[in-house]
Amino acid sequence: MKRVAVLQGGISPEREVSLSSGEQVSVALREAGFDVVPITVGEDLPALIAALTPPPDVVFNALHGRFGEDGAIQGVLDWLGIPYTHSGVRASALAMDKVAAKAAFASAELPVARHVLVDIESLAHEDPMKRPFVVKPPNQGSSVGVAFIHSGDNRIAEIVEGWRFGPLALVEEFIPGREITVGVMGGEPLAVTEIRPADGFYDYEAKYAPGGSRHVIPAPIHPAAYAEALEIAAAAHRTLGCRGASRADFRYDDTAGEPGRLVLLEINTQPGLTPTSLLPEQAAHRGISFPDLCAWMVENAACRA
Repeated sequence: MKRVAVLQGGISPEREVSLSSGEQVSVALREAGFDVVPITVGEDLPALIAALTPPPDVVFNALHGRFGEDGAIQGVLDWLGIPYTHSGVRASALAMDKVAAKAAFASAELPVARHVLVDIESLAHEDPMKRPFVVKPPNQGSSVGVAFIHSGDNRIAEIVEGWRFGPLALVEEFIPGREITVGVMGGEPLAVTEIRPADGFYDYEAKYAPGGSRHVIPAPIHPAAYAEALEIAAAAHRTLGCRGASRADFRYDDTAGEPGRLVLLEINTQPGLTPTSLLPEQAAHRGISFPDLCAWMVENAACRA
């Protein structure tokens, strides 16, 4: 019986999400017939290495955010020679660095929003682009730290004062329209889901709180736009060199009618695996159960050692 260590928790702001993902994954893997060892990860790296000794057959990486999906833990596992799920060091680091990822997407002629990287303190003095725009950390996930700035909005000083994500901020043009997402599994796009947040913005609460958003699958968009979203998601997965499963997030601007304009926001190399997560829903839409999805990830685990 294959022994699988499930890494969960971590030290990013997404720790609680990771704990939820890890719990769901452990249940699913046991159902699929694996010997599962959950490992809750904290700040003590030697303790983690000790917990991985002797090494399991596979590590299921259910960590989210910095140090979990930015190439850090992937490098440790490569060093230890333990196969792990999801993307490797390079793809993980690129995807987590939103500016680097956008540069890679643009070079592949994928549609990205106009954006600029600025010193967070400079925001208090002048707008870096015409409003409305979006302010976000350049290296966080799950919409942590994201703020929308509209005409007449006077929250800039409050945002700057409460900023805790380093000296830089990514500022993007605001794309009107709808929020859609596409899961990719082994290079193949699964489906297009439209996300309808209860309060208008797909923030951290909308992502993970029960009732925070409604997911419509397949997304009720123009067939040409649906097909294009599938193509772009698969191309983004290839462009960054992703492995296993990923999820591409878009804005779909249909304010002037359909088919509308698709804008690729980012790619997530560690899609959430909680009860409200999108990738498991899309897999189920394609006839893949949650235990089968998790088992597929384990069977496709690898490392670069």
